[in-house]
Parts: sequence; structure tokens; C-alpha cells
Amino acid sequence: MDPGGAAKDDEVVGMAGGAGLNLVGAAFSQLAVAGIFMVLSHVLGADDLGIYAQAFAVLSLLSLLSLSGFQAGLTRFVAVYLVTGDRGAMRGTVRIGLALTTVAAVILGIGLYLTSPWLATHVFDEPGLIDPLRYAAFTLPALTFMDAALAGTKGFKTMKAYAFIGLLLEPAIRLGLTLVLVGWGLGLEGAMIALLVSKATAAVASAVALRRVMGAPASAPSYHVSALFRFSTVSWMAGLATTGLIWADTLILGIYGSSEDVGLYNVATRLVVLATFVMLPINSSFAPRIADLYQRGEIGTLARSYGVATSWILRLSLPAFVLLALFPDALLSLFGGSAFVAGATVTVILAAGKLVDATTGPCGLMLTMSGRPALAMIDNIGVLVANIALNIWLIPRHGILGSAVAWALSLALVNLTRLTQVWWTMRMVPFGAGVGKGVLAGSGAFAVGLAVQRTVPEPASLVVGALAVGAVYVGLVAALGVTTEDRLLLRALISRSTPAWARGRGVSAGSPSL
Repeated sequence: MDPGGAAKDDEVVGMAGGAGLNLVGAAFSQLAVAGIFMVLSHVLGADDLGIYAQAFAVLSLLSLLSLSGFQAGLTRFVAVYLVTGDRGAMRGTVRIGLALTTVAAVILGIGLYLTSPWLATHVFDEPGLIDPLRYAAFTLPALTFMDAALAGTKGFKTMKAYAFIGLLLEPAIRLGLTLVLVGWGLGLEGAMIALLVSKATAAVASAVALRRVMGAPASAPSYHVSALFRFSTVSWMAGLATTGLIWADTLILGIYGSSEDVGLYNVATRLVVLATFVMLPINSSFAPRIADLYQRGEIGTLARSYGVATSWILRLSLPAFVLLALFPDALLSLFGGSAFVAGATVTVILAAGKLVDATTGPCGLMLTMSGRPALAMIDNIGVLVANIALNIWLIPRHGILGSAVAWALSLALVNLTRLTQVWWTMRMVPFGAGVGKGVLAGSGAFAVGLAVQRTVPEPASLVVGALAVGAVYVGLVAALGVTTEDRLLLRALISRSTPAWARGRGVSAGSPSL
């Protein structure tokens, strides 16, 4: 047996196990968030949905400001110090990260609460936004602490806490409370209360999970402040630009347009994000392994894992992209009602940009987690500036359509740039046999879906099209042949879903627990 090959297989299996757990959580999380948007769109309408989206955009940006890059820094340096065996440095890194981010969140939350009337009336020209911004101010410290704590747990190369708390517990509480409180007639305020309570509960659970995975102190904490700050500062600027790219169009559309435009745009965005829900869990499982493998010098294994992650992201997302391209009207009507069908063209444009993102794989993570956050920062700041400029230019002329074009072009540009930089710095490309087979299967599924679209009348076309696209895609993938990595993935997922007693062995006492 080739020990090098076995080690590479172990990394793929490990990544598959973490990604499989994350996939289940991410599917639930995205469906829960989609359910919240459906409740708000059907019960409250596009105006309140737009206000909710603007408040959430402000919350997300301020959370990233609070994290100051420590989210990526915690994952990377915890993984690195575990490789080197320096448990004291690992513990010191966690303490610094949690303390500084939480204090920053409290300060920014106070500032947001005090300035919310001015922001709502003078910036967004939406008085109804005052109270949602105040709820966002109270939510900010809990959200920031949760993200920082879960980032620390991922450094241990375990996805349990992240999946169970970030992807299952928090969305479940938020969806359940939203249904109850909005149903009781609390309206938008009920949705914001649900957001606050869910984040606060998840923050407490994250603290418990991090304490368990770290275990009892084996040595005194030590603080390597300069290295952590250098990495986190650059990573923070890159992350801030990334989040700005996600939310800039929502905020600028809120300034130049109406809350109804923002609501319509966010329903289209939610559909596209739902189509690529696999991206986040696979990237989250892959991120600590980049730092680990690069630190060990196992470049060949890293290159293989990079290709595997990209292949899984693209192939698991392609059927959804086909449906978005062929049936946007029906999907929007199902999601937000007939009033949202006007966003069909917007949905297709957004999906085109997101398809480029999926096809290029986790190229941004490759730069950041291999110790090159400066490149990621330059990329993200540059594309954010371009995105803002395009939004300011296109939204007054073309409304939400201009915003969609700006976002799609920006996303395609930054990912193609990152892809080139990974090749230039590490001589790695993520395209292998799996990607090619996925594209062929997706093309066949698109042809069949197009035939259904043109021959089957509404409303049956969406159901028939989804069944046909899914069946043809799976059939073509099977006919073209699965890869070695796919077999490892299936084996890992089957192993995880089978109880320990059924596999003929007990649960190890040393297994990490949530």
C-alpha cells in the first residue's frame, strides 16, 4: 500500500465526513431562512421584507467589523498550534479572539442603537427601519461571540459544533419563533425578536461547545499577539470587503430605491443562495485542512483536496442552477407569491454570477488559509470598490436589474482573479475529471429541462421539470462513472450515518463531543 496515497485518502475521507455533516445542517439552515423569508413575504409583504433585509445587512457588516478578522485567525492559528503541539498558544489565541471581538461588538452595538434614528431617516429614508436597527444593535454581541467561538472549534478539524449550533439549532429557533411571533400579530418586530433570541441562545451553546473541545488546561496560555494580529488585520479587511460585496447592493438599493425593491431583490438572492447551499459546508470543512496540510508541507494532498472540494461544490449545485435558469418565474411565485415574479430576470443574472463562484471553488480560502491573506484583501477591496461604483452607476438607471448585473460581474471578476493567483503562487488548479463529468451531466439535464419548459404548461412545468432534471442529471453522472473521491465520500457518509454498534465497534472514549 502506498502510504502517501493512504494519507491523501484519509484527508478526503476526513473532509467528506465534516462536509457531510455540514451539508445536512446547511440544507436545513437554508430551508429555515427561506421559510422565514416566505413568512415575511406572504404575511407582511415586500416592504417589511425589505426593511428586515436592510437591518440584517447592517447587522452582518457590523458583525464583521467586530470580528476584525479573528474568525479566520482563530480557525487557522488553532489548527496550526495543534500541529505544532503548542496547547498554551492555542488557548491564548482563543482567549484573545473571544475577548476583543465581544468588546468590539458591544461598542458598535451601542453606537448603532444611538444612531439608528439618523440612519433610518437620513440614510435609508425609511422611518420604519428605526426599531429593527435597534434590535440589530442588541443582537450584534451575541452574533459576534457565536461566530468567533464556532470558528475556534473548527480549528480542531471537527464540524460538530458548527453544524449542530450554527446550522441546526440557531436557524430552528429563529424559524420557530418567527412563525409564532409573526402569527401572533407582532409583525416585523416579532421577526427581529426571533433573530435576537436565536443568536443569544446559540452564543451560549457555542461557548459550551468550545470549552468542551478545548478540554482541561494542560499548560498556561501563551499569547503570540503580533502574528495573530498581522494575519487577522489583513484577513479582516479581506472579509469586510467580501461581506460588503454581499450586502452593498442591498444597502445601495435601499438608498436609491424603495423597501419593496429591496424585498424583491432579496427574494431573488435567497433563491440563488439556496441553490448553492453546499458551498458553505464544504468550504467550512476544507478551511482548517488547508492550514493543516500547508503547515505540514503536504502540497500534493492539498492540491487533490482543492480539486475534490471544487468538484463537489459544482456538481451538487448544477441541478439547482439548471432550474433557476429555466423556471425562475415559477420558483419566485412559489417562494414569495405572484408579486415577486418580476424578479425573474434578476434571478437568472444573479445565478450566472454565482455559477462562476461555484465553478472556481474555494480559491479565496486557499489564499487566506495558506498564509496569503494580503492577496485576498487586495482582491476583495478592489472588487468591492468596483461593485459599489457599478451599483451607483446602474441602480439609478436600471433599478434592481442594474444591481444584479453589478453583483454578478463583481463576483465573476473576483473569483477568476483568485483562481489565477492560486495557480501563480501554488501551481494548483481545481479542475479534474469530476468537474468535466459534472458539466456534461448538467448540459444533458439542461436540454431535457428546456424541452419540458417549452412543452409542459404551468403550473405543472416546474414539478415535471424538477423531476426530469434530477433524474437525467443523476443518471448521466452514474453513466459517466464516479471518481475515486466520490467513492470515498459515499463511504464516509455511510459510515457516519451507521450507528457504532452496527459497524461492530464501540464509540471511542476519545471521540470529540459537542
